Amino acid sequence: MIGRAVRAARLRALLLGGRLRLATSGVRTGANVQALGRPLIGLVPGSHITLGERVVLVSRTPWTALGVARPVILRTLRPGAVIRIGSDSGLSGATVCAATNIDIGARVLVGADVLIADTDFHPVDVLPRRAAPERASAAAPVRIGDDVFLGARTIVLKGVEIGAGTVVGAGSVVSASLPEGVVAAGNPCRVLRPVKGTRPLQDQCDATRQEHRDDERDSGRA
Repeated sequence: MIGRAVRAARLRALLLGGRLRLATSGVRTGANVQALGRPLIGLVPGSHITLGERVVLVSRTPWTALGVARPVILRTLRPGAVIRIGSDSGLSGATVCAATNIDIGARVLVGADVLIADTDFHPVDVLPRRAAPERASAAAPVRIGDDVFLGARTIVLKGVEIGAGTVVGAGSVVSASLPEGVVAAGNPCRVLRPVKGTRPLQDQCDATRQEHRDDERDSGRA
């Protein structure tokens, strides 16, 4: 009983600390966002980070099965940059770093220590590159669709779009866009097969509601 009470108290303290970090960092949050541990937030003036309803950020190892190597990091690098994370998505120890725009859909699972970046950070074809500013590097928006699952330690690079419902295997390097509804893995990441017999969850819910409406209409005619 005492052990459970202590664990509950620690959880409340973690959630409070996480909420304070988000509130004081200028992040826009929807209702019931949870931050287990304190994420690292970096906001350049004129940029924005938005979290949808019920987003969960896990920055402490005890609260996720695989553990995390670092807190969640959400960072913008240039004025006008945007990070948007859709409702009901969860991130564990992930780094999301935007120079232009990173858009993560709803119900996305971002596994332990995933890295998502829309910039090269340093010029590739310019020397000397050591002292070149980040804005001299190439950047392109990243878009991750609803219901995507990014396995642990996946890296998603600039300009990538990942279609809704796709699963990316752990440790993959995603340097080119992926269609919706596939399983993909590797370095570079390649499509392996379709996701078997599924549609994005929201589509399933919408279809079920429509079936119920049809049944009710047919019953009324009988």
